[in-house]
Amino acid sequence: MQIENVETTINGHLGADFSVLGMFMQADIIVKGVMIILAIASVWSWAIMIDKSFTLSRLKKKAGKFEDLFWSGKPLDELYMKMKDRSDHPMAKVFSVAMAEWDRTKGMSNTGLVVSARDRIDKVMNVTINRELEKTESQMGVLATIASSAVFIGLFGTVWGIMNSFQAIAIQGDTSLVAVAPGIAEALFATALGLVAAIPAVIGYNRYSGAINSYAVRLQGFADEFSAILSRQLDERAK
Repeated sequence: MQIENVETTINGHLGADFSVLGMFMQADIIVKGVMIILAIASVWSWAIMIDKSFTLSRLKKKAGKFEDLFWSGKPLDELYMKMKDRSDHPMAKVFSVAMAEWDRTKGMSNTGLVVSARDRIDKVMNVTINRELEKTESQMGVLATIASSAVFIGLFGTVWGIMNSFQAIAIQGDTSLVAVAPGIAEALFATALGLVAAIPAVIGYNRYSGAINSYAVRLQGFADEFSAILSRQLDERAK
């Protein structure tokens, strides 16, 4: 009879549901909250990464087309008339604001005014670049936060779950592995969720930060080249 009771207890513990849903449903309310937070963080980070992938791909493609058009030898005024109402990406906007400022300098012949115009053109381009890059970098802070904190949130869930397991051991007086295993599994599942959320977020943050920096360099390079072109024309006008 005693052997049958032991077997019944063991089978009861082994019958615990170790599936993802089962471990979630059996977990403590705090651990459940941690799991929900990590699941939301994981979905959010993937949404940000997918959005950044499409956004950067679109911006690079449009920048390539615009650069081909810009360096095709087409008159700048004609290109400006064509692009000023269709500036739907940062490089076109940098070009448009610089040309708008350039139009205001027409008729200037005074050397001091020409120098002032050159400075204004550079400033409006730099302001536009910073504004557009700020838009491009949106949500990157969220991705960095998930990458850095998800593991610790999962660890908190694990520690809390293990504390509950030890409390249950103290109350029941059963220290067998069969009795402890379900609680430990639920606790470690929180750490696993933290890693699932954090690892892609770290990779995505590094990847898209590098891509944004590369695009920023490309944008600044275009602004510098365009500034040099306009500066030469301003110098010729001042003669």
